[in-house]
Amino acid sequence: MKKYVKYISAIAVALLFVMPLSAFFSANNYGAYAIKFPYAAAGLSKQQAAAHLLSRFTYGATPGQIDEVANEGLEKWFAAQLDAKLPDDSLNQMLKAYDAMELSNAEVVEQYPKNGQVLRRAVKDGALNKDSVKTDRKQYRDALADYMEKNGLKPERELFRQFINQKVMRAAYTNNQLQEVMTSFWFNHFNVSITKGNCAQFVPAYERDVIRPNALGSFGDMLLATAQAPAMLYYLDNFSSTGEKAPGMTNQRPKRMSADTTMMATPPKKKKAGGLNENYAREVMELHTLGVDGGYTQKDVTEAARILTGWTIYPLGQYNAQAKNAVTKLNDQQLERRGFVHEGDFLFAANKHDGGTKTVLGKQFKTNGYQEGVDLLGMLANHPSTAKFISRKLAVRFVSDNPPQTLVDKMAKTFLASKGNIKQVLITMVNAPEFWAKDAVREKTKSPFELAIGSVRGLDATVTQPYQLYNWINKMGEKVYYYQAPTGFPDKGQFWINTGSLLSRMNFGLALTSGRIPGVKVNLKALNNNHEPESAKAALATYCKLILPERDPAATIKRLTPLLNDPQLVEKVNNASAKVAPKTTDAITGADSTIRRETKKQNRAAMQANNNSAMLAQVAGIIIGSPEYQRR
Repeated sequence: MKKYVKYISAIAVALLFVMPLSAFFSANNYGAYAIKFPYAAAGLSKQQAAAHLLSRFTYGATPGQIDEVANEGLEKWFAAQLDAKLPDDSLNQMLKAYDAMELSNAEVVEQYPKNGQVLRRAVKDGALNKDSVKTDRKQYRDALADYMEKNGLKPERELFRQFINQKVMRAAYTNNQLQEVMTSFWFNHFNVSITKGNCAQFVPAYERDVIRPNALGSFGDMLLATAQAPAMLYYLDNFSSTGEKAPGMTNQRPKRMSADTTMMATPPKKKKAGGLNENYAREVMELHTLGVDGGYTQKDVTEAARILTGWTIYPLGQYNAQAKNAVTKLNDQQLERRGFVHEGDFLFAANKHDGGTKTVLGKQFKTNGYQEGVDLLGMLANHPSTAKFISRKLAVRFVSDNPPQTLVDKMAKTFLASKGNIKQVLITMVNAPEFWAKDAVREKTKSPFELAIGSVRGLDATVTQPYQLYNWINKMGEKVYYYQAPTGFPDKGQFWINTGSLLSRMNFGLALTSGRIPGVKVNLKALNNNHEPESAKAALATYCKLILPERDPAATIKRLTPLLNDPQLVEKVNNASAKVAPKTTDAITGADSTIRRETKKQNRAAMQANNNSAMLAQVAGIIIGSPEYQRR
């Protein structure tokens, strides 16, 4: 250890002679990050630059935050966001209400089983006669509910409700905003969907254990973690992919496992599972790494799928307890001798692996079991096509829908040089003049989630019923965690904006400021030092500056002034609020929509509770719904 310290010290001393002291101690270096933002050269003031920075790397600036970041120093603020270690005591206290978010995948399967699993368990335990399903539906439902209560089981919809609630609360209240923004970015990139039944239970842990911890780390580490996650293994069907044995292979089926138990995590299906499945191999190249123009062929897809055979799920839950017993009868040494690898919920089943030689992108992979897959993913993670594809996708998210190629090239160069270090790629992007160019400022369109969370943050709202906010996000077109395609939501403005969506956004703004979203409280007077302007016209000028800081409000004021005198505007939002996604709420929570039952009297009471007059609520609401507010 002493020799190691002396060696490092010697290097440090040597570097001092070949590099100027300013390279180590200048104000441009923050911790391990060399950061220098060229916003002044782009003609932006410090406040304007702070507003741009916050619009890109948070879900929206909170009141006064632009000045706070400007005073702290933009580079210093960004470095702290990269570290993602700011205290979140208040948020953590709120998150304690969502106890299911602390469960392991195995615990989720046990406590939040699917309906079919509950039925099988109830029939097996003699608590329910399966024939009752056909004879008396009410008796069947009551008996099933009684069985679940007695055995401490909970419906899956409660798990998803907690999952969605914690997402809304994190986005709205975390101090580590960049980490949360990047968590959403990478979840969308490595998309899995609750709509696919056999992966749905594992989606919460997927975000918690795979995406969020790696969101600002190594792309290669995250790629490997997603490949081994139960949610992804089920979503893209790799859990059941098996291959042919090469002549002379010794990793045959272990004698202590029967033919019925060696498909480690196959759900209870009567039909025989197996065979090569190329779904994951195709998407890991097209969507996760190389991109559709990344230079691979169909032959490469097939060969990659062969390499990834045997990558499956360690048995979870009662429904595959027999397979779990078969695996657990072997200790780690016995599993290792047979070529098996067990890490958490992941299992490499050597007896299901294709043992032949494969070639992907010109590289030959000789028989090496589990390591073949690790090497393949490592090669894909560090491929030049991956560097370009990921860099462009990051630039689209944080700069513009059509980012300059010069910027993408800089980022790709850093990606390759740093071996996929996400922080370094972000630093290269935000240090570049292209990021600060005036034609990049406010050129991104907010998604419904960004609009809703940004409004909550910008108005300093108090959220106690986050699922009500999610109902509005869904109504505006973004049902988070439910996007079915592996592509994830498109990150283009044209996907989010049309005439219907603009109307929904206006309705949302008015509902929010008028107190018609239960569990979301906004005090508009507090934003203006508890003073209410004397007229709607004065309020529009004042609140445009408060809600749209560091922007020229003249065009917005001109556009919105005619709406101030619309006598039917409040009535329109009443009607819109009564229709907020009741089907979605019923489908997930089984409860009637609170919003749907609100009366005009309750709406007026809500405005009074928020300490907002009808005039002030209308003014702030139309600003939230304005075209200018839709941009970030």
